[in-house]
Amino acid sequence: MQLFIPNEIEMEQLGAQLASQCADGCLIFLQGDLGTGKTTLTRGFLQSMGHTGNVKSPTYTLVEPYELNGQQVYHFDLYRMGDPEELEYLGGRDYFTEGNICLVEWPERGEGFLPKPDLMIAIDYQNEGRKLYISADTERGQAILATVGQ
Repeated sequence: MQLFIPNEIEMEQLGAQLASQCADGCLIFLQGDLGTGKTTLTRGFLQSMGHTGNVKSPTYTLVEPYELNGQQVYHFDLYRMGDPEELEYLGGRDYFTEGNICLVEWPERGEGFLPKPDLMIAIDYQNEGRKLYISADTERGQAILATVGQ
């Protein structure tokens, strides 16, 4: 599926829409160059679940945990990670368990360690907006994808 997102507000709205479909947990990979809107989408996701603070990419800590409405949510930014094994040292396998929600920026840097995502969202610049390419790799992902844009 391809979507055009013209501005930051609509990127946050897409994040909120995705969050509404992930009550039972999900794994979402976010790919794109610096500044394409990965963290903006994540901000909309987290705020729609009740987070009221700032949302910034956990570039140096690799992961930022949230507990929102009894749900464990983990926001990963693997940009500065040198080796996928670093996730093992962080206890990464504990994060990627059934029922948890994980949003992973720069998932290609965790290749070989990360499980298969429910959704893969690739974001590219397109003029002033963004072009998103969204694919589902699991049944859960297909169910979520079926609701996008409705």
